Amino acid sequence: MKLIEVKDTDSQARKEFLLLPLKIYQNDKNFIRPLDTDIENIFNRAKNPCFQYGDCIRWILQDAQNQTVGRIAAFYDSRKVNAGNEQPTGGVGFFECVNNQEYANFLFDTAQNWLKTKGMEAMDGPINFGDRSRWWGLLVKGFEEPNYCSNYNPPYYIDLFEAYGFKDYFQQYTYRRFIDGNLGEKFYEKAERIKQNKSYTIKHIEIKNLPKYAEDFRTVYNASWVKHEGVAEMTPAETQALMNELKPVMDERLIWFAYYNDQPIAFMVMIPELNQLFKYVNGKLNWLGKLKFVYHRWRGHGKKILGLVIGIMPRFHGRGLESAMIAEFSPVAFSRNFPYNQLEFNWVGDFLPAMMHVYESLGAEICKTHITYRKLFEEAKEFKRHPIIK
Repeated sequence: MKLIEVKDTDSQARKEFLLLPLKIYQNDKNFIRPLDTDIENIFNRAKNPCFQYGDCIRWILQDAQNQTVGRIAAFYDSRKVNAGNEQPTGGVGFFECVNNQEYANFLFDTAQNWLKTKGMEAMDGPINFGDRSRWWGLLVKGFEEPNYCSNYNPPYYIDLFEAYGFKDYFQQYTYRRFIDGNLGEKFYEKAERIKQNKSYTIKHIEIKNLPKYAEDFRTVYNASWVKHEGVAEMTPAETQALMNELKPVMDERLIWFAYYNDQPIAFMVMIPELNQLFKYVNGKLNWLGKLKFVYHRWRGHGKKILGLVIGIMPRFHGRGLESAMIAEFSPVAFSRNFPYNQLEFNWVGDFLPAMMHVYESLGAEICKTHITYRKLFEEAKEFKRHPIIK
């Protein structure tokens, strides 16, 4: 075996890192190749703000015939390593490997040893060196076409992770609902209580005022999510980078904010599910890829919405704001000219039973399950799952 660190200056190693999935999934009809730029930007110090707070390294593994058989990245973010953790915890991600436990163990050992030099005592994986809405968790159920920037893997990866000693830290559920009918009287009754209070305002965004909504998003996100384990405060630079990525595909009808006395208190962010279009571009968003994207969008091949995230300030929990935002969105969704026919909500952790209940009250059902695994470097130490958040 030969381990090669993938450096910015090594174009061949970078290419091997990107192309390995084509070998792993060559006979998998559900695999959709991620955009090369979406992967490469994770490791670009000029593009990924997380490098301001930590570091990242990646490797490829080659066999005796110099064939690439595996890859992995390891990273840490100083804002997250102690956030709710009993030990400093880093991460691993972008793991791909042929079905060989020896190769997988070598990659995991390499990542673990590097993280130890950075003071880590545990690692979560497979996760992202960035926001939780992307590349988070190992797919264990629902091996169908993946959503945009969502991890997809062969079933045998479950054995590779668990045989090494990774344990189930939390499960992540993707809920699906087809856009038909209505939401039921009980759902609207709950939302009506918010609507009757004139202090609340709920509306979808206007792209012309995007800088304002970007700051409103950051305000709510930092108040509602930072208390969760492993979640760092979002900086203005990170918010701007996120909005710049989303802007080309934004649909104003899919992003909603709630205000209390004109102050932002909640949001619901959805986008068209881009993999239904990107599957035609083979990972390349060059001029030809962009033409293919525009063509298939014009043909109406993107029928799915991806719900990225719902955030609510803690002091407004339990008031039905999730229901109220969805209720305001529903007349738009059920209108005759609405171009989408199904909605999948990006994962909700099993540590958030209240949010799971909201999705289930919509008539949504789980269609995919991912697991975020954790590996303690001191195996004698007691393993604890992510605590329930009420």
